[in-house]
Amino acid sequence: MVNFEYDKSAPDAQYYEVLGDLIERWEYEIVEFKEAKGNYNTDRAGQYFSAISNEANLKHQQYGWFVLGVSESHEKYPVGTNFKSGASSLLEKFKYEISQNMTDGATYLDIIEIGPIYKGKTRRVLMFKIPAAATGMPTAWKNHYYARAGESIVPLSQTKIDIIRSQERMDWSRQLLEGARLEHLDPEAIKLAREKYLEKMNRPHIAEEVLGMTDEQFLTKIKLMIDGKVTNAAMVLLGNPDFDYLFSTPPTMMWRLYGADGSNRDYAIFTIPFISVVDKVMMKLRNLTYRYMPNQMTLFPMETKQYDLWMLRELLNNCIAHSNYQLGGRIYLNEFDEQITITNPGDFLPEKVEKVLRPGYNPPFYRNQLLAASMVNFNMIDTQSSGIQKVYRIQRDKYFPMPDYDFSTEMQVGVTVYGKSLNEAYMHILFGHPELPLETVFLLDRVQKGREISKDAADYLRKQKMIEGRYPKIYPSAAVSSTTKDEAQYIRNKAFDDQYYKDLIVSYLETFKKAKKEDFRKLLWDKLPDILTDDQKNKKITNMLMSLKGKGIIETDTSNRQRANWVLKNKNNN
Repeated sequence: MVNFEYDKSAPDAQYYEVLGDLIERWEYEIVEFKEAKGNYNTDRAGQYFSAISNEANLKHQQYGWFVLGVSESHEKYPVGTNFKSGASSLLEKFKYEISQNMTDGATYLDIIEIGPIYKGKTRRVLMFKIPAAATGMPTAWKNHYYARAGESIVPLSQTKIDIIRSQERMDWSRQLLEGARLEHLDPEAIKLAREKYLEKMNRPHIAEEVLGMTDEQFLTKIKLMIDGKVTNAAMVLLGNPDFDYLFSTPPTMMWRLYGADGSNRDYAIFTIPFISVVDKVMMKLRNLTYRYMPNQMTLFPMETKQYDLWMLRELLNNCIAHSNYQLGGRIYLNEFDEQITITNPGDFLPEKVEKVLRPGYNPPFYRNQLLAASMVNFNMIDTQSSGIQKVYRIQRDKYFPMPDYDFSTEMQVGVTVYGKSLNEAYMHILFGHPELPLETVFLLDRVQKGREISKDAADYLRKQKMIEGRYPKIYPSAAVSSTTKDEAQYIRNKAFDDQYYKDLIVSYLETFKKAKKEDFRKLLWDKLPDILTDDQKNKKITNMLMSLKGKGIIETDTSNRQRANWVLKNKNNN
């Protein structure tokens, strides 16, 4: 029986219900309660994480709970805890601290802070959600495996270690879909699959073989059918939408368009077959042209589409390949004026984007091995596990912000892609130094967005003269260090040949037909060397105009000096 009160209409009411259920059942191998009225030992918390994680795996549960702020006496009730109270960043730092000594950087799925009312007083309770150990991999804290024996923590026995290590990953996509047969697949989708497969293989003898096969023989060859039965992967990629009810929760993808005020202006829902769904979504996107000045030395702006279509296809196809279809839910593409957000059910298997950006990264495994392999065969996803790296390189080469991955929502992965620049200094650094590695650009991008980076990372960027300000309030600097040739600062201090400035003046008049001296001041001022005074810059601009006039290249369109514009001289009048 729940022995505390709470607001049943509150957004987090479900967690009070979970707490009540846990208290009623009390402690067992995957749940632990501690009073922790003040502080709690981090090392002990890490041991409980390892023990609960391993026990959850062995009991075929997705997670377990470690709860602070509940009495440890026979009668259980909220007592409140001050553990990491204050700034919300304290709990985030604790998650990070735990990950540093846990197998493969594992940490809590979520830390939920609630305030049940007991005896008229609100009591702060923290609920730490601990993921089950990965299939085949026990969870260790500081290289030691732990388990539960009643309410105690003990070393994980060799028998339990062997049980976890001997586990085989269940490939949902390879499992047979009950009731599904060849006639439940879409003939046009199968035809497209054949075309994509032959395009990918690109071998005459394979083409001859495949063209001589029936649909069932072809799908059996690429393992999408087994003994005449249809796999989940086959139905996801090639299924007839009329029979999507064969899934307990049919896979879907949804596009939504939002206005500047946040209102939903349009939407569309797409169903299987997913082999062609991305093309349908792409047709909905506006993908406007964006104009920008990547550095201060260019006269005319660059033009680019807001989003690279290959990049969006890769991200959406990755969602198809890596979604946890057993969770239900759908894949979303939300289009805003200046960014796109894509989400899918599941979790991010590498856990951190930084891992993926490292040279030579290989994923530990695929959640849907057959589905992913089939999508590689159909040229839908990258074959070298480097698709995310390429996505980041595309944004870097456009001088745009890096994508933002969001793992804050339980059992969902989100990524935001930007369709415009955010910070001129960041953009100028990338323009001047295209050789910067993705890991460095990733750090610099976090700085331009006001995100926290480590002190060591900040020191590294400062050494390269890419940031300014006092840590942690830092921001990108347009001045780049001598280790990258300091091109920007060198250009600002160096005088160009006068012909360079004259060419800019002529190009300006060819484009805009006429201009006053003030227009040329705006054009040339920042391009003139910093060592000149304002008077010297003004005089230099006047001298160049007089020089071009003397050579018969430009002239004024009236003798009235106040109203006169500079124009190109009409050579037909010469």
